[in-house]
Amino acid sequence: MIEFLSPVSKKVVAHREILPDGTLGKQIDLHHNRGDLPDLKNVSFAIVGVLENRNDVNYIGEEVSFDAFRSAFYSLYPGNWSKKIVDLGDIEKGEAVEDTYFALKTVVSALLKKDIIPLIFGGGQDTLYAQYRAYDGSPNMVNMVNIDTNFDLGDAEKPISNKSYVGKIIVDEPYNLFNYSVLGYQSYFNPPGEIGLMDKLYFDAYRLGAVTADIAMVEPVMRDADIVTLDISAIKSAELSYKNSASPNGFDGREICALARYAGISNRVSSFGVYELKDFSQVQSGAMLVAQVLWYFVEGVNFRILDNDFTDERYYSTYKVPVEAEVLVFKKSHKTGRWWVELPFISEVDTKLKKHTLLPCTYDEYVAATNQEIPERWLKARRKNEI
Repeated sequence: MIEFLSPVSKKVVAHREILPDGTLGKQIDLHHNRGDLPDLKNVSFAIVGVLENRNDVNYIGEEVSFDAFRSAFYSLYPGNWSKKIVDLGDIEKGEAVEDTYFALKTVVSALLKKDIIPLIFGGGQDTLYAQYRAYDGSPNMVNMVNIDTNFDLGDAEKPISNKSYVGKIIVDEPYNLFNYSVLGYQSYFNPPGEIGLMDKLYFDAYRLGAVTADIAMVEPVMRDADIVTLDISAIKSAELSYKNSASPNGFDGREICALARYAGISNRVSSFGVYELKDFSQVQSGAMLVAQVLWYFVEGVNFRILDNDFTDERYYSTYKVPVEAEVLVFKKSHKTGRWWVELPFISEVDTKLKKHTLLPCTYDEYVAATNQEIPERWLKARRKNEI
């Protein structure tokens, strides 16, 4: 993967030198000489920038820079962390956009094989397609969570763009996608047909108002995710202070950092990307907010607790709840108090779905089941298992 990566800019390297001792910038090993990557032994996170934005529907030739985000992130102090971070620099634009996709897929795939979590700074969100394709060699199906105002489904028959790429993920082989969830969508930005299609595909869509009213509701969604991405358009423009951010509505700084931490504490999330980034060199508050989002994700990973091993009954309790013609089987971890519900497994079908026999849920969903209400996510997951 070394041939695809260019060093961190000299400006960022110089900024790192003047930072106080103890900051992240003093602790992160970085790629500052071309071809001389940091040692990846015992590394848990790798920052990777993707300088690709040519499939942005509003592209008029502007360049992407991640210097402001790196400088802001480097200036933060770590928490009580034990996991090592490296910065591998940037993937430059290829001769064609597809070349950039190939480079990102190759780099992310190589990191995943080393159990290193890629932390991706991205230009156009269409490069998420390449992030997803890096999982082609995984033995399991993939769940993807996108924090976004839009579903970005688009028309799979039309060229890919930063507003139309999920359709390609769904229809292109190999078929790896089990579930796609969107957190914080805003109805007026999405065609009614796409809202209906999300439901027909048994995907999960959570409106902005529902998430902000009870942000803890997203924890089980994140717990079941492999890929988590953030389109910064999901953040209200006043929080970013960014002149090109068009929407006054969205998540505030506290909420978006909480979502990032929920993604981090998930034992399953193995890559995290922040997309639709432009040049924030004149917008320090926006760059710092993105840096803090990354900080909270890393913080979450450092405090992960393995609580999903259900082979030893000393570590969990089982509750069986008759609901209509079903008997729902819930499991509660004694370590964390988190809940799961079993999914019926179709044993005669040999697919990648075997890992999806336990679905993360909430205590409230367990209580609702005792009141004869089957959780909607359980119904959707079962239907997808049966397709």
